[in-house]
Amino acid sequence: MMTLLNPIRLALVASMLATLMLVVLASQMAPAYAQQGAINPTASSVKEEQLLNALQSGGGANAISGRVSIPDAKSGTLIQPGGTEWRDFHEKTLPRIGAVAILGMLAVLILYYVMRGRVRISGGPSGKTITRFNAFERFVHWLTATCFIILAISGLNVSFGKQLLLPLMGAGAFADWSQLAKYAHNYLSFPFTIGVILMLLMWVAGNIPSQVDLEWIKRGGGLFGQDHPPAPRFNAGQKLIYWIVVLGGGAVAITGYLLMFPFYATDVSGMQTAQMIHGIVAVLFVAVMLAHIYIGSLGMEGAFSAMGSGEVDVNWAKDHHSLWVEKEQARKEAAPSQPVATPAE
Repeated sequence: MMTLLNPIRLALVASMLATLMLVVLASQMAPAYAQQGAINPTASSVKEEQLLNALQSGGGANAISGRVSIPDAKSGTLIQPGGTEWRDFHEKTLPRIGAVAILGMLAVLILYYVMRGRVRISGGPSGKTITRFNAFERFVHWLTATCFIILAISGLNVSFGKQLLLPLMGAGAFADWSQLAKYAHNYLSFPFTIGVILMLLMWVAGNIPSQVDLEWIKRGGGLFGQDHPPAPRFNAGQKLIYWIVVLGGGAVAITGYLLMFPFYATDVSGMQTAQMIHGIVAVLFVAVMLAHIYIGSLGMEGAFSAMGSGEVDVNWAKDHHSLWVEKEQARKEAAPSQPVATPAE
């Protein structure tokens, strides 16, 4: 009997010892398991101060990111500090710049018209005309100008549409209009860019600054008083407009295509910079073009016909482009006269 009980007692003792060892082992592992599986409210990963410091430090390298398993690794960026600065620029700074530039230009033009009135042709129209721009030049001008007007209206809708149009149109109509404006802005950028390139090639030779331009600027270009300084085919004011169109148009085109085709040439930070440049150049471009439109229509008698029919009054041309008129007249006088055809006998 004693022989049979000994194995049983040994088994019970072994079981008790094993149970005791398991209890001790579990007590030692419990804190580690709790530390891994439970949320520690004092852990550095959830400290608000650390998150704020990461945001305030700025820069893409300090962005708060996670890990994702999808191919688009950019979606792992939870917070990008540069995005906060870009949003502040887009919603506050750019509308202010645009409002000051455009409304300021309109105010200056109204004041100029009230004080100066329309720039009239000295001695009145002569009734004789001279060809200023051929058909192809006028086509390129109106192609670029038409695209620019639509691009300007649709682009300004991004900065001012919600404040100005949404209350008047209502949410549904404003959404439809904004979608149409977006498509027009994207697709008309291509003919606009082509027009700017053609202008660069057509007129670059006549828009190189010269000594004559300094004298034109000193004398106010005929915009003040009745003094009309001599000028070639393009005076200093027109040369300034030309280079604004070429350089400004090139800048908005390049930055616009970076935004239209994202991540092909730059990252998110680069596109934010491109949008800032695009917006600032665009609103300043619109402001300058308002002055150009005013001078070419209401502000100066006889100016619109240059891009309308292509013919301008000789007296107008002598007022604003006397050197060009002299050159054209000398060229015609030097050209051999065409023999008059006589009927065969």
